[in-house]
Amino acid sequence: MVNLKELVDGLNLDVLSPSTKTQIPIEAAEFTRPGLELSGYYEHFASERPQIIGNVEMGYLMGLPANERRKKLEKFFSYEVPCVILCRGHVPPQEMLELAKARNIPVLGTKRATTDFIVSAIMFISRLLAPHITMHAVLIDVYGIGVLITGESGAGKSEAALELVKRGHQLVADDVVDICRVNENRLTGEAPETIRFFMEIRGIGIIDIRQMYGVGAVMMSKSIDMEIHLENWNEQKEYDRLGLDENYTTIMGVKVPSITVPVKPGRNLAIIIEVAARNLSLKRMGYSAARELDKRLTDMMNQ
Repeated sequence: MVNLKELVDGLNLDVLSPSTKTQIPIEAAEFTRPGLELSGYYEHFASERPQIIGNVEMGYLMGLPANERRKKLEKFFSYEVPCVILCRGHVPPQEMLELAKARNIPVLGTKRATTDFIVSAIMFISRLLAPHITMHAVLIDVYGIGVLITGESGAGKSEAALELVKRGHQLVADDVVDICRVNENRLTGEAPETIRFFMEIRGIGIIDIRQMYGVGAVMMSKSIDMEIHLENWNEQKEYDRLGLDENYTTIMGVKVPSITVPVKPGRNLAIIIEVAARNLSLKRMGYSAARELDKRLTDMMNQ
């Protein structure tokens, strides 16, 4: 189910025929242009999808005599369609408004071209229907890399993020990250609206990053490209010192590159996170410093 008001506001639609429904049944980001159906062919009518009326469909309807147009629309509205959306600023005929009101089916309108609207609507509804979870973490954009900072409470996630903001990077979410699986290989994160752009710093309290550092210091949403897990330094644990092995964490079925950073007094976490983000960018371009060093050592031993 999709919230009707959220659909109208998100796609900037006009309500041409109101409905008492607050939720409409949309199961996938798919649409139907019912040209064949309006002409009388209903063999494979995808009535469960939102119906898009463009120039072709409206031109056909308006070219019919009034009594025949009503019969065509009565047949069309006998199906339980979620909604009807008219593109290019078309005005619905009176018969359409009457039948839609009788069946309690919302009729919406937009001035955008049909194809352009469908592309935007697919992206918007895909996001609405995508699986969501929330995580206790910090999300920040570092050199274009979406870094998800995780760790136990008090590990220094917010302090590291604040230092990164001071260094010119952009905060997406602090403490709570709403994560959306856009597709099988991509996650995006944003902050819940109630706490968006706020940050908690122990000893100071709540601060507003946007008001304090300006709009350039914040970002609405960002893809999650890597996870950096902060944990207290454990002398008994062996930490990776070469970086030859690729470690991943799985979030909602998506593998995300992950590194563990031990925390102890004197370590500059902001610089370490910056280096990790740059290093990931280099690896995406096909360069690995650890493998380059390993190659040089191998060549030296062979000589």
